[in-house]
Amino acid sequence: MVKVGVLALQGDFREHIWRLKALNVDAFEVRKIDELDAVDGLIIPGGESTTIGKLIRRNGLTDLLRRYHKPIWGTCAGAILLAKDIEDSDQFKLGLMNITIRRNDYGRQIDSFSQDIELNINDQRTSFNAIFIRAPRITKLGESVKSLAECNGDAVMVIEKNRLATTFHPELTDMNTVHKFFVELIVKQQNH
Repeated sequence: MVKVGVLALQGDFREHIWRLKALNVDAFEVRKIDELDAVDGLIIPGGESTTIGKLIRRNGLTDLLRRYHKPIWGTCAGAILLAKDIEDSDQFKLGLMNITIRRNDYGRQIDSFSQDIELNINDQRTSFNAIFIRAPRITKLGESVKSLAECNGDAVMVIEKNRLATTFHPELTDMNTVHKFFVELIVKQQNH
């Protein structure tokens, strides 16, 4: 059975675990190196990217995460941490995806919103109600990065090999579509 870890240093990691359990997937909180080694894929949740970055360093996870070859998915703050470049910021990042991102570009907490978007997953289009909270904006995609969803012309869900990033919060909805896609990504890598 697939084991999915959720980085549980700060942010909405519990909500990801609930979504995964709704899919009957083994989901685990990850805080230490040995816990990271025990899972088949990792989610870096939304929260405060600067704080999560500090806790990654404090817990000695930086090098291991940068060498992590299994599927990894970052939502909101997690997407910021996965980015190769963060505009107008020198904050800590893992640099695992060839994207440029701008923090809080949709506004402050009070500017949070939800909007129906269309996901293009496995050549199937699915409507999804995306929740954006202090969301970052992906401003540049590298050549190997593919957009799977857009909101008002901006990529909000992107994939590069086995790396996934969403600037919205699928874990805060009652839809399992994106979590199911991530689990399928893990299974696909295990079978190769």
